[in-house]
Order: sequence, then structure tokens, then C-alpha cells
Amino acid sequence: MSGNLRELYQEMIIDHHKNPRHFHEMPDATMSADGYNRLCGDKLTVYLKIEQGIIVDASFMGVGCAISKASASLMTDALQGKSIDEVHALFHRFHSMVTSHDEPMADLDKLVVLAGVRDYPSRVKCATLAWHTLEAALKHDTKPVSTE
Repeated sequence: MSGNLRELYQEMIIDHHKNPRHFHEMPDATMSADGYNRLCGDKLTVYLKIEQGIIVDASFMGVGCAISKASASLMTDALQGKSIDEVHALFHRFHSMVTSHDEPMADLDKLVVLAGVRDYPSRVKCATLAWHTLEAALKHDTKPVSTE
């Protein structure tokens, strides 16, 4: 990855950390789940509003490091209007991207800014916390998600 592209990605991560999108509680959520990363103290709740199998709204609340918060912000942006099947597929593509150099990234849009975390294994847990919490919400799992 070129230096300019890496710098652009870092700027986008910082922007999503400082100005997270969809950062609010959702009283009318149809599904939600809590997640916690003991390693760096990231703690969040993911909220989903699903109608006829489509995510019509997604949000999150919580505290966390820049990677965790940016990942949750980018994720909630990416979920809007997707079917549950599309969301499960997106989870698997995202998880593969941040854990393997073999995953093609062309169809991951803005989520590719987080590809660099795969070079820092301890940061993968930060980037995937919101995603694992999303999966728990979709499965109606009421136990808090942990990346440990």
C-alpha cells in the first residue's frame, strides 16, 4: 500500500473515531447486543431495526479506541438497506480481510480502510468487536460478546 493511500486511510479512521456515524441509542431497535474488548476497554452496544428481513437502521453507542469506534461507524454505514443474508456475507468478507492477506477487497467499499489492522493481531480484536456484536444481535444472543 502506498504511503499516500495509507495516510488517507488513517485520516478516515480518525474522522470516523472523532465523528462517528450512527452514534446514538435506538429505543425502537428490533435487535441489539453488547460487546466488550477487555484488551483495550472497548465497550459498545449495537442496535438494529429490521423490517421484512432488511436492516432499515443501525446504530451503536459506547466507548473505545480509534479502531473500534471507526469500525463500528463504518459498519453501521455499510449495513443500511442490506438483507440479513447480505450482512452475514459482509461480516465474513470483512473478517477475512482483517485476518488474511488473501481476501479480495474490491467489494468492501470504505471498509478497506481497516485492512491494515491485519498486520497488528491485537488490533484485529478492536476492529472486529462491533462485527461480532452485530452477529450476536442477529442471533438474538443476550450474552455480552467478548473478543477474548
